[in-house]
Amino acid sequence: MIEQVLSRHSVALRVKITVKTLISVGIIALAVILPQLIHLALGAPGGVQWLPMYLPILLGGCLLGWEWGLGVGILSPVVSFAITSLTGNPMPAAIRLPYMIVELAVFAAVSGLFSQRIVRNSWMAFPAVLLAQVAGRLTFLAIAAIFQSISPLSASVVWSQIQTGLLGMVLQAVIVPFIVMGLRLLLIKDKE
Repeated sequence: MIEQVLSRHSVALRVKITVKTLISVGIIALAVILPQLIHLALGAPGGVQWLPMYLPILLGGCLLGWEWGLGVGILSPVVSFAITSLTGNPMPAAIRLPYMIVELAVFAAVSGLFSQRIVRNSWMAFPAVLLAQVAGRLTFLAIAAIFQSISPLSASVVWSQIQTGLLGMVLQAVIVPFIVMGLRLLLIKDKE
């Protein structure tokens, strides 16, 4: 969506890259801070239930498109792990980090595939988020099933986590599209 807005204003490539980089940094920062706040308020179970890192990633995919969204999806858990490791309490946990990298990359890439459609019809943010959530969670479950013989994260443990996070996913399936629709209204002022 951001790409289309910048193109409509005939912005130079350097400015496009700068704007997308700044938005990406902001989304990654939100993906680091939001889980910290949820864990501070609700503890580790709150993180599993509300899935706070997912919200900025879904938002990033819808806004930035699949390429930049993919970068945000990969970097967010890595940056969060690196920063929180300094405090002695890494989030996500080291064992969960590779799974989250892949899962969030899928979230961002799938939601990002809808970016251009969202510009034309803001309601496309709903299927973008829903399909990204389903694809990401199924990817997480599939990877856990494939590697369960060498990882403590078995498919049954992951399935349990998916069920625990269902309320958070439903909430984000509503909140993220409305945020995207609001931003679209602000950024694209001309009627089509």
